[in-house]
Amino acid sequence: MRYEKGHNDTTRQRIIEGAARRFREQGVAAAGVAAVMSDAGLTNGAFYTHFESKEDLFCNVLQTLLERRVELLQASIDKGGLEGAVGIYLSARHRDTPGKGCATAALAAEVARHPKPTREIFTARIVAIIDLMAAQLPPNSTRSQRSDAIALYGMMIGTLQLARAVSDRQFSDEILESGIQAALALIARDA
Repeated sequence: MRYEKGHNDTTRQRIIEGAARRFREQGVAAAGVAAVMSDAGLTNGAFYTHFESKEDLFCNVLQTLLERRVELLQASIDKGGLEGAVGIYLSARHRDTPGKGCATAALAAEVARHPKPTREIFTARIVAIIDLMAAQLPPNSTRSQRSDAIALYGMMIGTLQLARAVSDRQFSDEILESGIQAALALIARDA
C-alpha cells in the first residue's frame, strides 16, 4: 500500500504530540511505548519506523515542546509584557492542564536522570527561554539580566510544580498568587 507524500512526517508528528501529552501527565518512565502508539492509532511495530528508541522519542518531544514554549512565551510577552507572561504561566488553567502545559515544569526532574545528549537538547532550549526573558528585563547595576531571568524562570517553574503537587485547592491557588506577586516584584525591582 502506498501512502501519500508526507504521510510519515504526519504520523511521526502525531506520535510526538501523543507522547508529549502522556510524558507531561504521567512522566516518561510511566508512559509506555504501547500506550503512546495506541494514542496515535498505531501498533507497537510502527514505532521503530519513526524512532530509534524511547529516548529518541523523548528527545524529539523535548525539542518540540520547548521550541513551542519559546513561541508561547514570545506571544505572551508581545501581548502583555513579561508581567502578562508570568500571569499566564502561573494561572489556574496552566496548573490544571499539565498534559498541555510547560514541559520544563512537568519533566525537569526526569530530564536530570537522562543521558547527556537529552540534557543538551533540554539545555539549549532552556537557554533560549532564559535569553528571551532576559531581553525583557532592564539592565541592573548589581546583577545581570540573565541572572535575574534565571531566577525568575526558576521561581515560575517551582511555583507551578508546588501548586500542582499540593492536595488543597485553596492552598494551591495561594501558591500561584504568591508566585505571581514574587515574580512581579522581581521584575519591578529591576525597572
